[in-house]
Amino acid sequence: MRQRAIPCWQFRGGSSKGIYFKAADLPSEDTLRNQVILHAVSGSTGADKRQVDGLGGAHPLTSKVAVVGPSTHPEADIDYLFVQVVVGQAAVDTSPNCGNILSGIGAFALETGMMTQSGSEARIRVHMVNSGNLCELVFPLVDGLPDYDGDCRIDGVPGTAAPIVCRYADLAGSACGALLPTGSPIDVFDGVAVTCIDNGMPVVVMKAEDLGITGYESAAELNQDETLKAKVESIRLQAGLAMGLGDVTDKVVPKMSLVSRPSQGGTLNTRTFIPKVCHDAIGVLGAVSVASAAVYEGSPAHQVAEPVNGPSRRMVVEHPSGDFIVDLELDESTQPPTILTAGLLRTTRLLASGVTYVPQSVWPETALPSEGSP
Repeated sequence: MRQRAIPCWQFRGGSSKGIYFKAADLPSEDTLRNQVILHAVSGSTGADKRQVDGLGGAHPLTSKVAVVGPSTHPEADIDYLFVQVVVGQAAVDTSPNCGNILSGIGAFALETGMMTQSGSEARIRVHMVNSGNLCELVFPLVDGLPDYDGDCRIDGVPGTAAPIVCRYADLAGSACGALLPTGSPIDVFDGVAVTCIDNGMPVVVMKAEDLGITGYESAAELNQDETLKAKVESIRLQAGLAMGLGDVTDKVVPKMSLVSRPSQGGTLNTRTFIPKVCHDAIGVLGAVSVASAAVYEGSPAHQVAEPVNGPSRRMVVEHPSGDFIVDLELDESTQPPTILTAGLLRTTRLLASGVTYVPQSVWPETALPSEGSP
């Protein structure tokens, strides 16, 4: 029996890479849609760490999917559902957002004809289905299509490209329902002080020194430290419950960020686990949450951060392959200050387009695709 062909596009979004689908080309039922995505990315068993039988790159940063459809939000132009395929497990996770993959959504919408824009600049408001939040993407156009050439450089990506300005609003509590899901900027698990925060991404922030490391080790070194990883995972499981996320054993959130004093002139330094593998960089929305944690006096992040004051704060979050700039706008009339917006700079590039194939046993030809949004 022949396999079923599904149109797909591959983009580099920020420092990640993913497969982008139109919602109308996938099953409308969630469980079947996730099984189709799992087979497309990881292959027949869904649990191959190499993902040799699928399109995934055998790493959390290259095992990502975007499902894009017409907007169901009155203030947005388009819907975006993020799906993280869990490497080495027959599982997907739709609980978090992904700001890197988000940065390619506007380009995808124009390249596929889902939207049209004119002039020299596109402005596309994206509804992040995972959390219900909105983000405006602003990027240059040439003849109605994305201009990928430019001199913008972001860490974790070779070369330069055209800038994409990502303007987020109302990120607080994207997955947990509150910026500080436990109600406090400081909690203690296994004797370690942490900040449980969700400003676009659920993250648990703690000082590296409290876990017996400097925080300047390479990602490879930390991934070989089984004692450290066991400590981090123990805290993650407890924090997940405290944040209202339930049993997070098989979830990719919360992310775990170990912070230390900056070493390259930034605001603070990070080593981030997503969730059990130390990241070579830091995720877009993860960086927003870590930067936000540093706003709270006495928190682990605030203790190691270089002072940044005022209603407009540029926070430079260092990571193993460079740094990430997060611009926060605060309302300082409240105590603690209210975080109003976060602005970030990303780039994207269309890498490939065509079809991917899944077995008829997973999705028979007699089963029609969806006609709606994710």
